[in-house]
Amino acid sequence: MKLRLTLGACLLLTLGACTETRFESPPGDRIEACDAGWKGLWVDASGNASKDEPDELAFLVDSECQFQMIERPEKDGPPKLIHVPLNFVHDRGKHYLVVADDQLSGVVKVDPVYGVDPVPEKSFYLARYELKGERMKIFGVDSTRAAHRILDKDLEGTIDSRKNDLHVFVQGDRARILEILRKYDLFEAKPGAEVRKVPLSLEDYERKRTARREAGKS
Repeated sequence: MKLRLTLGACLLLTLGACTETRFESPPGDRIEACDAGWKGLWVDASGNASKDEPDELAFLVDSECQFQMIERPEKDGPPKLIHVPLNFVHDRGKHYLVVADDQLSGVVKVDPVYGVDPVPEKSFYLARYELKGERMKIFGVDSTRAAHRILDKDLEGTIDSRKNDLHVFVQGDRARILEILRKYDLFEAKPGAEVRKVPLSLEDYERKRTARREAGKS
């Protein structure tokens, strides 16, 4: 599941699909259900933003800190909100997203962890984010880098590569996964998503978007 999904199709990932990394445990015991800095309406701020729709909706985090993926099944139709439970970990000045794969049921198809028997009841996708004011970058795990760490015996885990797919599973309890994040840089050098916050409610945004699109047709 690519992080692009979070921008209307999670994060993020960036979170996985043909190439993915999952973790046996979340990092550490200090896991939070909310980062207040996320509250608000976020739009795509990447260099790939559509010229026709530069303010493509990404996600909404409401006043109760509920994360809502935003999809637009029809270009001129209303947005569709899909709730995905996110958790946050803050450690030594770095910030991480944690998404349990069993929370994605009904949102996207998530296959069982590859190369592990017995299959764990659940595993976790991680991403790192940088939040500066009204802008945020989200970085997915570099699965190739994680796989090399397993091959080099730095990490315990499994690697499953078939066709052109790469599935990595990093093993360890909560303390070990946090230790891994502190010791090794497993994340992509470039963000999988860049978003910016807009000072509008979703309803106000939709009204302005509709007016803008109607003006463009005249």
